[in-house]
Amino acid sequence: MNNPMSKALGNPADSAEQRSVVLEGRHVTYTLKRSGKRRSIGLRIDGRGLTVSMPLKASESWLHEVLQQRAGWVIDKLEDWQAHAPEKPVWKDGEIIHYLGEILTLRLGPFPKAVQLAGDELLVRDEGSESRIEKRVSGWYREQALPLFIERAEHYARILDVSPSSIRLTTAKTRWGSCTSLGEVRLNVQLVKLPYYLIDYVIVHELAHLREMNHSQAFWRIVEIACPNYHRLRSELKAISL
Repeated sequence: MNNPMSKALGNPADSAEQRSVVLEGRHVTYTLKRSGKRRSIGLRIDGRGLTVSMPLKASESWLHEVLQQRAGWVIDKLEDWQAHAPEKPVWKDGEIIHYLGEILTLRLGPFPKAVQLAGDELLVRDEGSESRIEKRVSGWYREQALPLFIERAEHYARILDVSPSSIRLTTAKTRWGSCTSLGEVRLNVQLVKLPYYLIDYVIVHELAHLREMNHSQAFWRIVEIACPNYHRLRSELKAISL
């Protein structure tokens, strides 16, 4: 989870561009970001692929050298991400969806309500359109998520003695949550699919940033107040792809 402090203005010299390179015989596209603040070349791989960050005036030869040196690591990580990428849901009767760590069966039919939870089934009115079914289920997730997240955040805010300015939902592709320097906590709506204890961990993590806007030892000591087993929770969450 990244928790960048709000920036009034970005560095006007910063830039980003799409590129491609051949690594170990494989064609790899990547995003190149140049920044006047960097002093070294960094590589990151997430759900969006490979991102390379480099100093503004770094040479192309240095960039090529680093990419070739790290080629094996890049290919391995990209394959690992692809292998663990979540499957796109199929919006048909009998399909499995997740909610609060439990498995629900999607049931489509001429139901009186657009969406209704009935035991371990989610009943969705079927009007012959998969896109409409997806929209209704996504809307239902949001309706369940926000009040739950607010309730859990209020509980842990008292424990950590912090006061977030607001709790909002986000649909970020690679972050479970974030916290701004203005005290706004943003939580990914996809969290509502996970068990309560992982939801709580993410909320505690973001609330802790209201006291320490970093990942220092002081920050983790704050997290530990509410989540003594945060090491295990952190590892478990990292193994789940958004």
